[in-house]
Order: sequence, then structure tokens, then C-alpha cells
Amino acid sequence: MNAFWHTHQHPASQLALKDDRGISLSYGELTARVDELAQRIPPRALVFIFCHNQVETVIGYLACLKQDAVALLLDNALDTTLAQQLIDTYRPSFLWQPQDGCYQLHATGLTPWALHDSLALLMTTSGSTGSPKLVRLSKRNLQSNAASIAQYLQIDRHERGLVSLPVNYVYGLSIINSHLYAGGSLLLTGHSVMQRELWDFVRTERASSFAGVPYTWEMLRKLRFMRMDLPDLRTLTQAGGKLAPALQQEYTEFAAQQGKRFIVMYGAAEATSRMAWLPPEDAATRYGFIGKPIPGGEFLLLGDDNQPVTTPGTHGELIYHGENVALGYAERGEDLALGDDFAGRLHTGDIATVDSDGFYRIVGRKKRFLKIFGNRVGLDEMEALLKTAFPDTTIACDGRDDLLCIFITDASLATAAKQYAADISKLHASAFRVIPLAEIPKNPAGKTLYHKLKDYVPAV
Repeated sequence: MNAFWHTHQHPASQLALKDDRGISLSYGELTARVDELAQRIPPRALVFIFCHNQVETVIGYLACLKQDAVALLLDNALDTTLAQQLIDTYRPSFLWQPQDGCYQLHATGLTPWALHDSLALLMTTSGSTGSPKLVRLSKRNLQSNAASIAQYLQIDRHERGLVSLPVNYVYGLSIINSHLYAGGSLLLTGHSVMQRELWDFVRTERASSFAGVPYTWEMLRKLRFMRMDLPDLRTLTQAGGKLAPALQQEYTEFAAQQGKRFIVMYGAAEATSRMAWLPPEDAATRYGFIGKPIPGGEFLLLGDDNQPVTTPGTHGELIYHGENVALGYAERGEDLALGDDFAGRLHTGDIATVDSDGFYRIVGRKKRFLKIFGNRVGLDEMEALLKTAFPDTTIACDGRDDLLCIFITDASLATAAKQYAADISKLHASAFRVIPLAEIPKNPAGKTLYHKLKDYVPAV
């Protein structure tokens, strides 16, 4: 099969895109719109695309790929100061952005940086630090991950995938790439799961798949998602962080009872998107696991001595190999000329274990640990335990050595949460401080902004 951006390979009358404004394009119409825009973009130009979950964003993205130009996908709501800093740093030749109700292509007149021949796409890192550091991706990265995802999710031309996650987020983009690869249909919406309009769109357009990050699934539980009548929705996927095992079990059992699939996945911007998935038939005995590598990928665990970990259940840093591993990072304009720094090998920074059947489980981040009274405490592990114990509130953990801070949106649970943390960790209660917040800061993709929580951590 040709590359996913070769939209002409699919039946011209097949629905390709429809957004919540009612704008729809068949594959034939999409190809014509992409070709028209591509003719206005010189090869190897750098184009900043300011994204909405609308058909024009996808047209701009595909036009760049078709023309061998390089796109940087940015949230249209990005702070104007940060957007200008990125423009000053990377000097794009064009901006594809909405103006006066429609998308327009603007030439900047800026002197462009040299671009490496393999560079095809730039994405902001999906981490929650707020860093403007970019990930450099090739067409090979994009195509291999799209094909792998389409294979293990069994996506075909009958799929009608909902894209409610931001297009400029690798998880949202992976839905677009994999469905275009398979000739499926994409349903784009800017509405949130909290809005009735999204669910009306899901029902009316008969969406067959829905994707969410852990925060999405936490909110949906409160919205009684499992009681909704959504007969066409067959595939439910989760990535973008670790879901509490109890909640994973709840959704897995619900899906099995309803003839649906709930699939946990694991990925990163540096791996284009996906690295692992947990087949639904294996989930019932492995709640809290990320599963096995995607087709074409491999995992390795490295111990503190930098030697491979071969004993099941032993902690090590998770290393991934695959064609979807990015070329590297860019932090300044000169970096756009760099080649393949990663060489197909990604140090994820996640600490994991593997069982005797080859299923992997993340136990924490390499840097998300505190020393509490001489004991090493994983913030991610504690956060997951608290979320399981208190599923009806939003919780996040951060802190400093000798003080673990529990941020919680329901102040009435403060005492119980502190006592639970002390009991489960076997540490004195003085090691914990509960800080109620009206809301836990999150980015548009629903990831916790831990760097903003640092402002609330008491100094020594």
C-alpha cells in the first residue's frame, strides 16, 4: 500500500473527513484540495500550521507531506508570545492559519534555515513541562507507525474514527495517519467530552472508535459514560499516561460485556506516537500493564549498571527500538539540519518491569522519584494508588525530598488521603502534605502540568 498521504489510492467517493461544522470531504475532494494547496507551497519549505480539529488543518498537513515540505503543528490557541518566539527561532517560510473565518497561507518573508533531507514533520513534545523543544520526525517514522497502528487495531475502510484529541498532539495525529492509511473516515470535533455536542456528533455520525488520555476516562466515569447508548462505538483506546488499574479493569469489563474493545496503549512524541499495546484478550489478567511492543518494535530493559535486565519482575529503564523512533530534537533553528541522532533507539526515561510472558508494566519515571526519610518513593506509583483509592476526585502528586505533596480537588478527602498514603507507604504522616486545589492544571490533551504544581510545593 502507498503512503497514507497518497489519498488518491482510496475510492474517490469514500468519506475521508467530516468536522463538527458539517463540512465533509470525500477522498476525491480531499485529494483535490490537498493538490491545490500543495501547488502554493515550495518543496522543503517550513510551514507553521495553527491547528483546529477541522478539515483545513488536515488539508494543510497533507499538502506539506505531498510537497515534501516540513510542517510544525501548533495549537491555534497557543499563547501569542510563545508563538512569536517559535517563529523567531525557526523562521518558517509560511503560516497556515485561520483568518476572517477561513484558513489562509501567509508568506513570512523570513530567511529559512537549512532542512535535513529526512525531516518531514515537527511536533512539540507531549510532556507537561511547557518546553518549546521540538521532536524531528521523518516520513519513514510517520508511515511505519501509521501502518503498525492500523494493523494491531484492525482499522479498515469501514472505520469512522473520532478525533477529539488535538490534531497537534501525537495521539490525535496518530488517529488521522492510521485511518488515512487504511482508507477509513475521520470525524473531527473541537468539543470536549463534557459537552453534549460531542456526544450528539458521535451518535449522528456513527463514530466507531474513541480515544482518550487518563483524564478523559476519569471524567467519563463521572459522566456515566458506561450508561450511554452508543451502539456504533466499538473501539475505545487509552494512551497519554497511566490509567489507574482499577479504572482500567472497570472499562475493560464494561467493553467486554458490551461487545466493544478497550485497548490500553503506550507511546511518546519521540516514537511518533505508539510503542506498546495491550490486547483486550490479555487485559483481564494484566491491569496496570502497557502490554507488548507494537508490530515492528522491540523493548529492552537496562539496569542501573547499564546492562540488560533478564529477570522477570526486575526494574530497569525501558528502551525502545523501531522505525518510528524520531530523528531527534530541535531547540534552535540550526538543529533543523541535523540528521538521525536517535538511530532507531529511544531511552524512554520510564522505569518498567516485564513478566515471564513478555508483558511490560511501567512503575514510574526515572526522574519522578523522591527520597523520603531515606526511602525511594515513586510519585507516579503513589498517584496511581491514590487515584484507585479515591476515584471520585482528581489527584496529582509532586513534591521535594522528605515531603510528598498530594494535590486534590475535594478538600473533604484531605485527611483520608494523607492517612492512606502513610499507611500504604509505611511512612510517617509527616512525610505527606495534602494541598486542595480548585482544579489540577492540565494541558489541552489532558496531561497534568506538573511544573505548575511545583509552585505550590512548600520550600524547605
